[in-house]
Amino acid sequence: MTHMIRTSGLVKHYGKVVALDGLDLLVPKGTVLGLLGPNGAGKTTAIRILTTLLEPDEGSVEVAGLDVRTQPDKVRERIGLSGQNAAVDEHLTGYENLDMVARLYHLGRRRSKARARELLGRFELTEAGDRPVKTYSGGMRRRLDLAAALVAEPEVLFLDEPTTGLDPRSRAQMWSTIQELVRGGSTVLLTTQYMEEADRLANDIVVIDRGRAIAQGTADELKAQIGGERVETVLANAADLPPAQAILSGFSVGEVQVDEQTRRLTAAVTGGADVLRHVLQRLSEANISVVDVGLRRPTLDDVFLSLTGHHAEEVEESTADELDESSHEREREDAR
Repeated sequence: MTHMIRTSGLVKHYGKVVALDGLDLLVPKGTVLGLLGPNGAGKTTAIRILTTLLEPDEGSVEVAGLDVRTQPDKVRERIGLSGQNAAVDEHLTGYENLDMVARLYHLGRRRSKARARELLGRFELTEAGDRPVKTYSGGMRRRLDLAAALVAEPEVLFLDEPTTGLDPRSRAQMWSTIQELVRGGSTVLLTTQYMEEADRLANDIVVIDRGRAIAQGTADELKAQIGGERVETVLANAADLPPAQAILSGFSVGEVQVDEQTRRLTAAVTGGADVLRHVLQRLSEANISVVDVGLRRPTLDDVFLSLTGHHAEEVEESTADELDESSHEREREDAR
């Protein structure tokens, strides 16, 4: 089997809201696919369908060679899921959480205990393993949640924004763990809003907006579409925005982006530090005071803005989640 995840024409509606609108995904074995997009783009809905938690309205879905719609029980035996919120019982210890999950997978008493201790060590939680999870930090809870997703050594792992809210050290630890899993042959679908995270981890990236794939490629390929570098300038005075914009337009590849509230101008450029030096010289000659200036790589929002013509605004994900939950409840009722 060369591909561990396949979707074709995936569609999901919540009433009049279209969460997924014909999404196609193809993930080779032993690779990481980064699924990027703003809140409400359909990332979590896609994850829930792929992990058997939600029925699609249209389309075909296969995970590990199994049809998700007709073989959900077999699919669950071969996947792991770590969601946006750590799904652990805070009244149990870390060890008890992992032991409970192992027993639910029917690993047996002895193997469950051994697997729980093994994963506590792997995620640097041995010392905290016998403490209630309610005493854990956010980063510790996220690591425990990922450990729980790995109890049954799944072939395919779904990570839904696994590092949101983590401090830099915990995020780096999570990245290292994911890279180790892939080296061991696991296949990972990762949703994230962090270009840096996708850049570090993903072999391929799909950018989605309003339930549709709008771009696909490596992080470098996506960045190349909008220019490799940005000059970002913050001015001391809002009155200087128009003349500064005119100066930057002379160096920019495309339109200069202006944020009046923060007095920030952003221009895609080529030429690196030399361009930055010339920009500063021209601003100085025009007596425009600069609070901050820098040369940086594109961010997810830069990519998204270039692809869609608007910023990755905070779409009402909570509303979609509520619709998702109500839909899931209806499905459970229908199953009864």
